[in-house]
Amino acid sequence: MNTMKKIIAALSASVILFASCSTEFVSPVHNSSEPLDEYFNTEARMFESLVAAYDPLEWFDYFYQYNSLHLVFDIMADDINCGGSNEGDQPSLVKTHFYQLTSTDQPNQMWTIAYSGINRANIVPQYIDGVNGIAKATRDQWVAEALVLRSYYYNILWKLWGNIPYYEENLKTPYFCDQLDHDTVYGKVIATMEEAIGMNALPMKASVGNEGRVTQAMAYMLYAEMVMYQKDESRYQKALDYMKEIITSKQYALVADFASIWEESGEWGTESIWEINYVSEGGVRAWDAPIATGGNVSSVLTGIPGAKPGSGFADGWGFGGVNKSAYDMYDDTDIRRDGGILNWSDNRDNYAPRWEDTGFFLLKYIARENGNHGFKGADTMNYGNNERIYRYSETLLNAAELAARLGQDGSAWLKEVRDRAKSKDTGTTVDDIIEERHKEFVGEGKRYWDLIRSGQAATVLQASNHPFRPAGSNWTESKKYWPIPQSELDKDDKLVNNNY
Repeated sequence: MNTMKKIIAALSASVILFASCSTEFVSPVHNSSEPLDEYFNTEARMFESLVAAYDPLEWFDYFYQYNSLHLVFDIMADDINCGGSNEGDQPSLVKTHFYQLTSTDQPNQMWTIAYSGINRANIVPQYIDGVNGIAKATRDQWVAEALVLRSYYYNILWKLWGNIPYYEENLKTPYFCDQLDHDTVYGKVIATMEEAIGMNALPMKASVGNEGRVTQAMAYMLYAEMVMYQKDESRYQKALDYMKEIITSKQYALVADFASIWEESGEWGTESIWEINYVSEGGVRAWDAPIATGGNVSSVLTGIPGAKPGSGFADGWGFGGVNKSAYDMYDDTDIRRDGGILNWSDNRDNYAPRWEDTGFFLLKYIARENGNHGFKGADTMNYGNNERIYRYSETLLNAAELAARLGQDGSAWLKEVRDRAKSKDTGTTVDDIIEERHKEFVGEGKRYWDLIRSGQAATVLQASNHPFRPAGSNWTESKKYWPIPQSELDKDDKLVNNNY
């Protein structure tokens, strides 16, 4: 277990500063009778608050609701199915899959988790200048980490709900703030990112033992993601320059064996820019303690139902299966096909097919035998698979796409990704690059957002193009932003719901 995982395990519970939602917060609790304004007066306590800001990242796979980032994002696209035992299993996921969300039936815990992270991240810049004797380099790094983390949480809210309550200082009674439109939210978050990046306080790559902490490369990737999703042409060159900085730093490189990226031994490999850490060894996560430190449940969720001992895979619940069309889109020589997708379509006698089964499973995150080794809590909740958020291949594809959009030649970066994959593709247009991302990131939560920002969503995400979506369950522009959770509408009558 690396140092950052150990730090989170030791300290995440020591400072409990989390929001129940954007407008009504649980009162801060800490291990002292001191007033909160006087509590964060030592470097140790400030570091605890920084670690606490990282902690909600681990809740995204399950927080009293299955809300794994890659699964929730991908079941809205065309490669990944919802699955499960039947259409009534996990209805919030099914409704997400069919574009039938309501304010009361949706993965609304993602809202709670993100605002919890924002509330915690705000503590650092708010109180750090009251810490006596802290070195400027330490102070600046921690502030930059907190600002980028806050931006990461806002990025999720912004992409899912668009028009959201936004604040940069934690709210005081009566705990309400203005709901901003999506363009204004983007402007504020991107300005925060530019502030954090401009501090030059973050390392390009985390040192050994600090994997999981925000780095300059991670900040660059988040910046590029937001700029490209917003189609903010005024910032394309800056985003491209950031990608070039990562590339020329020579601190990251593609892994020759694509399949190895997804093994436990592949965590934090040379291709990894940022992952959300999970750990099976000593993991105490349990169904009655879902935010305790440990592993994830999404591996079992997407695992093979009825997988036999000795198969290499653990028994799972059959969510998140892969459509045959995704497997078939690759050249036979492309190592990403069988390095990321498991073809058991001729092996149905050795597992128990469930709803929306195709015989194809997402190998990247699947539950493997002994993948929860050393667990102490619930066996199903402590698989050690890290959530891979940014890989170096995306840096190269970002650079290629941004260059193409700017009328520049980025084909060498595109070719590097294809050469690793042993792909036969040769096109270099923006559409070609979007399709290359399709092949590179199956099941990694990228496809849906790429379809929206490229203008392909309304065409591709039609029920007629999908083997399981019922007639009429088509994506339209009104589906871009989810309905605001009813629990938030009930608390603040000034909130305006999205027209979903």
